[in-house]
Amino acid sequence: MLEMVPKPWGYELIWARTDQYVAKLIFINGGHRLSLQRHHKKMESFYVLEGMAEGWEVVSAGFTKRWRMKPGESLTIPPGTSHRLGAPLGTVRVMEVATASGDDDIERLEDDYGRATS
Repeated sequence: MLEMVPKPWGYELIWARTDQYVAKLIFINGGHRLSLQRHHKKMESFYVLEGMAEGWEVVSAGFTKRWRMKPGESLTIPPGTSHRLGAPLGTVRVMEVATASGDDDIERLEDDYGRATS
């Protein structure tokens, strides 16, 4: 059963959920971005379906790695890595498959919509 989850930057469409993983489609509206976030247990893999995704990864204090992904490109974010996805050039559609970790495994470091947790 599909589960649509509205977000301030767009929405998620969860299409598979088990005790081991969650699979979803992420729809990011143009000009928006997700939180700069970190997970302590969860590993996420992203595959860009449509649009140009922009990402940020905090590599160490004071240094941020920026990258762009086009359709057909993928990336895996290991646990403990601060990261963010955005859609600077228009709508982006991304497939995400992640290990299941519970709703309490997200730490929002920065958020454009006032949801930061630290």
